[in-house]
Amino acid sequence: MNPDANLVHTWSELNQDAPMDKVLRRRIIGERMMISEVHLARGFVVPTHQHENEQMAMVVSGKIRFRLGAEDSPERHEVVLEGGSVMHLPSNLPHSAEALEDTVIYDLFSPVSEGTGIDRD
Repeated sequence: MNPDANLVHTWSELNQDAPMDKVLRRRIIGERMMISEVHLARGFVVPTHQHENEQMAMVVSGKIRFRLGAEDSPERHEVVLEGGSVMHLPSNLPHSAEALEDTVIYDLFSPVSEGTGIDRD
């Protein structure tokens, strides 16, 4: 038996789910953090939400717009990211996102979460 069997993962060999229309996702879930490979089709919108988890969203390819802050807040603003950029979303920061192009993101969450902004309620 390979002692590293549960330590090494290959994205293409992991199960893929489609938690919402225009989204494909693969996840690796550890004890205290998780990473997801997320494919967003152009036009996909993640509605404004917030969560206790700290999140890092690393854009691998494509272009995505994040809106940060509560929808009715005067501090609400937007940031557009392209491949090679990383968005750090602190715990409980309201945010939304829109894929301006077909986009691939690696989302890291700590602590682990049953659901994320792209899971159906």
